[in-house]
Amino acid sequence: MKCPLCCEISASPPILNLNRSFIPCATCGLVSVAAEFWYSAADELAHYALHQNSPTDKAYRNFLARLTLPLCGQLPKGSTGLDFGCGPGPTLGLMLEEQGYSVTNFDPNFYPVPDWDCRSYDFITATEVFEHLREPRTEIQRMWQCLAPGGLLAVMTALTDEVTNLSQWHYMRDPTHIIFWNRRSFGWLSNYLGAAELTFPAPDVAFLRKG
Repeated sequence: MKCPLCCEISASPPILNLNRSFIPCATCGLVSVAAEFWYSAADELAHYALHQNSPTDKAYRNFLARLTLPLCGQLPKGSTGLDFGCGPGPTLGLMLEEQGYSVTNFDPNFYPVPDWDCRSYDFITATEVFEHLREPRTEIQRMWQCLAPGGLLAVMTALTDEVTNLSQWHYMRDPTHIIFWNRRSFGWLSNYLGAAELTFPAPDVAFLRKG
């Protein structure tokens, strides 16, 4: 299987879990689900529609704060951004607007913005999105091209670094999760994009700064 991030052919043995096959990449460290186990677009959308996230949910806000708090510490007030994959109940953008930022919500299913990639942003956020990307290299490159110089790509996704048994990891139980990241795969991505800086302000948060 070709890695969807670095495009190298993996020679590593698959990890079998929940009737799906997970392929670890020896080059960039990404773990990906074989394409024959992906949900159809319709089934994927039906699964997303079950999410009950809401701006009034304090626990959900606390969860997102793991990204928003360090992000606000690195952005001047008035910065403009895009929340990529905001879902059916946009919350992160609202939280950032409450702190003095301007945010465009985008989600291909729930908040389509046809020209989102024709604009320039000071920051782009993607919370619980990177594990769903079918063509991560292409899709992340589109985001990166929209960032202004010095802009931040802020990502939240659970990393495999501290997982001792991938076959028992809860994050793999979501059938719409098809790629799994770690610091090594983000390092590969940072080098590929030519990022000026890669930091991890929280265990499941990565910031890539554009030069």
